[in-house]
Amino acid sequence: MHCLRKSGPNTKAIHGGQMVDPLYGAVSVPIYQTSTFAFLSAEDGAAKFAGEVKGYKYTRLGNPTVKALEDSVAILENGYGGLATSSGMSAITTVYMTFLGQGSHIVSTDSVYGPSRLVIEKHFSRFGVESSYVDTSVLDNIRKAIKPNTKMLYIETPANPTLAIADIAECAKIAKEHNLVLVVDNTFMGPYLQRPIELGADIVVHSMTKSLNGHSDVVAGMIVTKNKELYKQIQSLHYYMGGTIDPTQAWLVLRGIKTMPLRVERSEQNAIAIAKFLEKHPMVESVSYPGLKSHPQYELAKKQMKGFGAMICFEVKGGVEGGKTLLNNVELSTLAVSLGGIETLIQHPASMTHAAVPKKTREESGITDGLIRFSVGCEDVQDIIDDLDHALNKIKVDGAKAKSAKA
Repeated sequence: MHCLRKSGPNTKAIHGGQMVDPLYGAVSVPIYQTSTFAFLSAEDGAAKFAGEVKGYKYTRLGNPTVKALEDSVAILENGYGGLATSSGMSAITTVYMTFLGQGSHIVSTDSVYGPSRLVIEKHFSRFGVESSYVDTSVLDNIRKAIKPNTKMLYIETPANPTLAIADIAECAKIAKEHNLVLVVDNTFMGPYLQRPIELGADIVVHSMTKSLNGHSDVVAGMIVTKNKELYKQIQSLHYYMGGTIDPTQAWLVLRGIKTMPLRVERSEQNAIAIAKFLEKHPMVESVSYPGLKSHPQYELAKKQMKGFGAMICFEVKGGVEGGKTLLNNVELSTLAVSLGGIETLIQHPASMTHAAVPKKTREESGITDGLIRFSVGCEDVQDIIDDLDHALNKIKVDGAKAKSAKA
């Protein structure tokens, strides 16, 4: 495991966390689909529960397949250790639960994934947790939002769905100055393109449903910490809360990780070409993609990320109706939430992923009614462009028909 720390990302993805099955020599990590594990004796069981002897006891408390996945992602992130969870939100709420308590305060990204914000504002607030949501791409906003009772700085970069980018290294400096835990949601980039722990983050969270798995067939999450102390703090609560991933789901993600670099590179190449196409299309008002020089944090993206990723956000002409026309006329792109899969997905944040966030709050965060979130897949890029072009041109046709009908 440790020799892989200095290896390249492709090598880490293929070999990280992998082990040759000691019983039969299987090259693929076996699926240990069991709820419990037999002990050799009463003394063996007591020693394992006491932590005196290594071994597995009960899958909620650890499982060989799950451990292989945890090691794999921890190696990819260059972190101390990983804790796999049943969903991305399980990972996030476990971290919240570990460090936030009555009277504490969190500063976070204003356009963060909807449920990440709502679980704080609607539920943790019931137990006395306060929160401030600001544009974390502006460092002064973070500094001004910090209070004496602030315990955590939680950033999502690039943000979902605006793709605003926060400077992780500078955020780490602010967090250290104020004795805060810096948590980074790295779902949009994944460990192949961005490694926040190397830039000073304390904890990284993932929805492994996305690019780590990459096949739209698993719901899973991951927590990676920079050191043993943070790992032990979170591990204790995680085991008691019970947000455990199923071994078969863990195996599927582990399998997906082996091809992650190939998928990420292909989808990013596609995304760059599509973003340039959209920027020139007459039916598109604006495009946000970190790989475009027009992106306000383009230079920062080049500095802290290995690549620009596969997520594009753009606004079409015609507002909500224009967006509906686009969504109802794509044929290759799939109208669905989620991202990071091998297939291209398109969705409308204001009515889908961020629907529960009040309209005023959404708009203040840059999530307008006409914003489209586009997760670029691995199809042939010209096919994706042709599909978008066909659907975008329908906006013009439908708009003309609407004007004619009013006349």
